[in-house]
Amino acid sequence: MCGIVGGVAERNISNILIEGLKRLEYRGYDSAGLALINAGQVLRERRVGKVANLAEAVAESQITGSLGIAHTRWATHGKPTEANAHPHVSGNVAVVHNGIIENYQELKDDLEALGYVFTSQTDTEVVAHLVNDALKTTPSLLEAVRQVVPQLKGAYALGIVHTDHPNELITVREGSPLVIGVGIGENFISSDQLALLPITNRFIYLEEGDIARLTRNTIEVFVDGQLVERPVKELDATVSNASKGEYKHYMLKEIYEQPEAIKQTISQALNGNALREDFLASAVQDFANIQQVQIIACGTSYHAGMIAKYWFEQLINLPCQVEIASEFRYRSPVIVNNTLYVCISQSGETADTLAALRDTQKRALAKDLNITTMTICNVATSSMVRETNHSLLTLAGPEIGVASTKAFTTQLAALMLLVLKIGEIKQSISDAQIAEIVADLWHTPKVILDTLQNNPEILRLSELFVEKQHCLFLGRGTHFPIALEGALKLKEISYIHAEGYAAGELKHGPLALVDNDMPVVILAPQDDMLDKLKSNMEEVQARGGELFVFADENSGIKAKDRQHVVYVPSVNAIIAPIVYSVPVQLLSYHVAVLRGTDVDQPRNLAKSVTVE
Repeated sequence: MCGIVGGVAERNISNILIEGLKRLEYRGYDSAGLALINAGQVLRERRVGKVANLAEAVAESQITGSLGIAHTRWATHGKPTEANAHPHVSGNVAVVHNGIIENYQELKDDLEALGYVFTSQTDTEVVAHLVNDALKTTPSLLEAVRQVVPQLKGAYALGIVHTDHPNELITVREGSPLVIGVGIGENFISSDQLALLPITNRFIYLEEGDIARLTRNTIEVFVDGQLVERPVKELDATVSNASKGEYKHYMLKEIYEQPEAIKQTISQALNGNALREDFLASAVQDFANIQQVQIIACGTSYHAGMIAKYWFEQLINLPCQVEIASEFRYRSPVIVNNTLYVCISQSGETADTLAALRDTQKRALAKDLNITTMTICNVATSSMVRETNHSLLTLAGPEIGVASTKAFTTQLAALMLLVLKIGEIKQSISDAQIAEIVADLWHTPKVILDTLQNNPEILRLSELFVEKQHCLFLGRGTHFPIALEGALKLKEISYIHAEGYAAGELKHGPLALVDNDMPVVILAPQDDMLDKLKSNMEEVQARGGELFVFADENSGIKAKDRQHVVYVPSVNAIIAPIVYSVPVQLLSYHVAVLRGTDVDQPRNLAKSVTVE
């Protein structure tokens, strides 16, 4: 959610910090600020709104410095105001913070009793005051931070500077991602390596509990007071390819990148019409022993998991449960021996999913149970990838738009590859079935390209949604999760209230909502549920609902009064959810543009949800 950038160098870094914040704008935020240390002073600028507002303020004040920290804030404690924006200052200490300090009220009460005055509503300000107070008993900024960290409960990443330490940046990681960018005569920190790619492609990925001290020429990482080594990894420069190019919005660009993203994702696993022998080779023994699958995810990734449940059970007869991570971790789930726990996350840093993973690992260890953990993720260096037994990457490239598109469809492609691999190992699917599905996977990018040709027609239909306040999405089987995903997309970026339902559930309640002003989006692939879906469509029309149908070109569904049809190229029913994701993405995109909302950075939302 929030974004951190900081650095220590010989040159003025104000522009570097501003540029870093701009590269983090995709994460979602409501205010921005920076603090520079110069001539024994903390020079600070903060502004509500876009980073551009902060850039104008910095240019006007002309503040400079070779040591500094900067931040984009997504409000948790306290409204989006300048007083609540980071960095927060206490005396000569300045702090930026991602995450949540859960015991901040208790700490605040203690600090106020000591005479500290709070100027914000945030939980972060307690950290600045605590460090300032600790410096009364030690001259070392590092030691002061060490004394403060055990007092903090919650998840946090911190960047801390002090006027008396003009060549020193202290950073802490506990439950919130943080990387160090390694330069020559300068070093940087950030919550996302994308912020630092213009100045370095060499990174150190901090682990849980790490405290680091950066100077211009040194990087020291400590765990429990002991100096430890963390490897420097060089990131492929292609990861920085995150411009909009010819497209008006990142979301539209990313919708159109899906054919290539899916091609890249499946190419890592397929050899002709078979799975490559080296694909997930290290997991063969673990997969042979599993007896069931538990998928843990949030948001769009949860919908991908719901589709995978159908595939696991239908194709390879393996029981599969899917659960929202924030619910799973708090309901004391029963940990079952020989279970594969699959975490799905675009960023690999999703707080609830990561916490659920760690809790599950602890419970399994305590009960001496044999489980296997796996991540499906778009970031090779993420916490989830590092902390699970196995990983399968979605090679989607950077996804900047908050509303996930290519990350979702590549997750589906990766999940299908996983199903096929486990089925092959457990011999629960025939070679002929594998070859058929693999052939369909290879064909999917072309089918999506053809589906994208419907964009002008979808744009025309989207005009009929602009004045609507509510919408239903209906699907059956594997397209029920696509209905959920379509509704999520529409509400995320157009702010129209939308709900996704299994079409068979219409008569159990949602039909009461249908009237002349209720658009109903139908997903109608050519599968064994099509006739039943047509009956559901009749139920809607009988109540005056207006139908917007994405239908297989061979479905026999025709356009008529108050029934609009966009034809989708025929595709194998197993693969169809990947393809039918595309038209609902385009519909949501065009409705949002016509309604004038911020498509790439919708209100109140963030790309990478790193707080609970």
